[in-house]
Amino acid sequence: GHAAWLWLAFIGIVATLLALDLGVLHRGDREIGIRESLLLSGGYISAALLFGAWVWWYLGSASGMDYLTGFMIEKSLSMDNVFVIALIFTFFAIPRQYQHRVLFWGILGVIILRAIMIALGATLVGQFSWVLYLFGAFLVYTGVKLLFASGDSVDPARNPILLLCQRFLPVTSEYHGAHFFARVAGKLVVTPLFLVLVVVEFTDVIFAVDSIPAIFAVTRDPFLVFTSNVFAILGLRSLYFALAGVL
Repeated sequence: GHAAWLWLAFIGIVATLLALDLGVLHRGDREIGIRESLLLSGGYISAALLFGAWVWWYLGSASGMDYLTGFMIEKSLSMDNVFVIALIFTFFAIPRQYQHRVLFWGILGVIILRAIMIALGATLVGQFSWVLYLFGAFLVYTGVKLLFASGDSVDPARNPILLLCQRFLPVTSEYHGAHFFARVAGKLVVTPLFLVLVVVEFTDVIFAVDSIPAIFAVTRDPFLVFTSNVFAILGLRSLYFALAGVL
């Protein structure tokens, strides 16, 4: 429903932010402190709000309000994702200096997976309007399930994707710096850092199952849904390091 250049411009903005993040601010593998994390998170939030102001000006006040509402919904529903990431990193004992690398490459996977899920959701809603009722029923179900949850913590060791990787991929238990793959005795193997990346990606998909339908209740415009989603996720990744520092 929007010109191709709008999509390309947004992708260019995200690519520039990520290049600045990894190529300039965090070129080497090092720990990220609380102050730097909060400044980085504030920078991403500022970029998201500036983009929202542009959407308001160029696409109209209704689109601008839908974008900002979608951004706040995704930001709110994804906050628990930050705590789960902390749990995963603690379980795998990931060194602090390598955590940013995992989250950075995880962002790229998240953008692709979110784009696929939003495209499928928009197609379903466009073809079958009654799908929105299924989305709503699912949100009610997840809310009731959360209300009566027993309080058991997430167990990364039982993650189905992790179990599949350990079963079918050659895995080494040793870290090889910041590398996801390494050669051991002439054989290419995956490192624990790669397993963590896969688990983080899988976790984000699970969290997106409820947040994306929630945004479709606000707007059915795939451009607004996707842009608000991505900007909210970018800021959450940097906010994790503030939580890690406090812990």
